[in-house]
Amino acid sequence: MTTTTQPASAFQKPIAFARDFCMYTVKGGKVFYSWMLFLSFFAIVGLVTTYIQMTTGLIVTGATDQIVWELFVASFIHCPSIASAAVLVVTPAYIYKRKDMKQLAVIGEAIAMVFVIIGLNFIFFHMGRPDRFWHAIPVLGIFNFPSSVLTYDIIVLNVYLVLNAVAVFYYLYKHYVGQPLNTKFYTPLIWFAVAWGPFIHIITAFILSSNAQIAVWHTALMPFSFLAMAAAAGPALVIVTLLVIRKFTKLEVADSAIDFFSQVIIWGVGVLILMFAVEFFTELYPATHHAAPLEYAINGHNGLNPYGPWFWSIMTIFVVQFILLCIKKVRKSYNFLLPLICVSVFLSVLIEKPAVLIFPAFSPTALGEYAVYHPTLIEIFNVLFVWATGFILLTLVLKGVVGVLTGEVRDSQVVEEGGAK
Repeated sequence: MTTTTQPASAFQKPIAFARDFCMYTVKGGKVFYSWMLFLSFFAIVGLVTTYIQMTTGLIVTGATDQIVWELFVASFIHCPSIASAAVLVVTPAYIYKRKDMKQLAVIGEAIAMVFVIIGLNFIFFHMGRPDRFWHAIPVLGIFNFPSSVLTYDIIVLNVYLVLNAVAVFYYLYKHYVGQPLNTKFYTPLIWFAVAWGPFIHIITAFILSSNAQIAVWHTALMPFSFLAMAAAAGPALVIVTLLVIRKFTKLEVADSAIDFFSQVIIWGVGVLILMFAVEFFTELYPATHHAAPLEYAINGHNGLNPYGPWFWSIMTIFVVQFILLCIKKVRKSYNFLLPLICVSVFLSVLIEKPAVLIFPAFSPTALGEYAVYHPTLIEIFNVLFVWATGFILLTLVLKGVVGVLTGEVRDSQVVEEGGAK
């Protein structure tokens, strides 16, 4: 009897945890359901446009012989910047022993996990059709390792995804059953994830900088500018997330944690502005032909100026963001100015990718042509589909995380108060 009942009891609590976690994530108030309904609209429309692309191919996008990367790649490059949230939350919590952020570390890890998934989904759309997906599977497909830089990116993203997924659900499960964490397992996992985090930015930057024929990308500053964007965009989303959690849930979020991330954004945006200034001087001052893509992005070419307004708007916004965040009263405006600035940081880093970094870099072509990228309606809705489904997943995961942390989701057999220590 013992041998037959033991396996059932071993799986009973994990199954109960998964059931209670999932049931809690789909319950909420009017704000929750309104947010989910808003995202669901783009998800439903995106199902139709996704079917069109997956059955037709990349011909339905705005990609051309001159500009071969779509909005999918530009959006994908933004995702590692947000996935850095885990490193930026876990580091002060576990390495510098900040008690006000110890419980929030799992939120950063959850954000990182979801945004890696979002990034991988953009790569899936970049492939054009689902039958091409098997090429990215080692052994089964033609993985092109170690000759292709993209294969390194696939490896580091998937490893980072697994590390954060294991860390998140292990922590939540222990909290759910009221058991202490196994520090011999959890602590090395956290340290490994922190050490691994920068690789997702560095390798993604190498995908661009390894293209020697595109001079504006072929620079050693590219990985460092990506890390600076991560220090800006990642904490921006974390702050907005924590402010929403503090407003609509019972989880306590100290002002000191919000203040820490706002300070990180200042450094991130400041270093990013410095990176841009150094790169602009290096490219523009010698006035060689290598500066042509950057000049096209800034001022256009022979009256063709599709990216100039975007360039100047984004650069101005970065400077304004930096100045405003240096003002203490602005950083302390938790209910209005600070979240507004954080949203603008997230969006400006996102928009900078296609409008400044990617599309202008393909001009002039080898034949001296200057091209403009025109995304199609199907492509736009497919991008919105990935973002919508990603934020649906993020909302559900974070709701479950908060439920476990506040004790609303826990094992019915746990009598003592509190969770895992």
